[in-house]
Amino acid sequence: MRISDILKKHEEGITFEFFPPKTEKGRISFVNTVRILKKYNPLYVSMTYGAGGTTQERTKDAVKMLLDEKYFEVMPHLTCIGADKDNIALLLQEYEQQGIENIMALRGDLPLEDVGGDFSRKDFSYGCDLVKFIKKNKSFCIGIAVYPEGHIEALTLEDDMYYTKKKIDNGADFAVTQMFFDNSYYYALLDRMREYSIDIPVLPGILPLTDVEKVKQFAAVCRTTIPDDIEEKMERYKRNSEDMEKVGIEFTIKQCLDLMRNGIKQLHFFTLNKPNVITSILDAIGV
Repeated sequence: MRISDILKKHEEGITFEFFPPKTEKGRISFVNTVRILKKYNPLYVSMTYGAGGTTQERTKDAVKMLLDEKYFEVMPHLTCIGADKDNIALLLQEYEQQGIENIMALRGDLPLEDVGGDFSRKDFSYGCDLVKFIKKNKSFCIGIAVYPEGHIEALTLEDDMYYTKKKIDNGADFAVTQMFFDNSYYYALLDRMREYSIDIPVLPGILPLTDVEKVKQFAAVCRTTIPDDIEEKMERYKRNSEDMEKVGIEFTIKQCLDLMRNGIKQLHFFTLNKPNVITSILDAIGV
């Protein structure tokens, strides 16, 4: 089923994002994670895809594992930076043959060996190019990423909204935000989108705060603000990972409850393949 139709049909619900396991041990853990989280009846689940297609085979394998569960609506991520049209077309055809109806279309991070390179002469320079290609050649429902604080490469929020609008005009059906920890940025994003006459579902992307150092690393490369009070509180427990995780989970629970009180009833969780963290949050917010 198309995710755009699922989101219209269900006024509330949660969605999960996983990443493909690297090892056999990780594979076993991943299957266990999926089966634990199955009971929360996610509206859909998605599988990430590495920059420049670096995890393409592992992503395909993990997508098949999700399909084998015969329970989820599955959406593979697809990044386009550095990719060629023939390879993208072949991958889309494979997914179509598997019965997949939804694709998360992303530019992707620049490959480390090509940071600073010129991608303007490649088949795809931006996510909007991938959206346009998919829409022209296939009938997938297309999801995109949006950025509550603006994409890190955008000079202004207006520039960020220009490219967001371009992706939607090229055929995107719904959006998921990058992680954020201050809900005011999400609410402001929704206001900006309305000003630009953008009317598609925008799911808030929730990253559980469990390790302050790792989150600070994420935040540094994607323009995400960590509120001073929670950063300082978690820093106090850096020598005690269990207590730090507990503080972070409590913060994430409050973040979700605030969203729900403000009418946001569809939440997207970056699971990091950690079921215990996610179940703690979902149980606390009453999913």
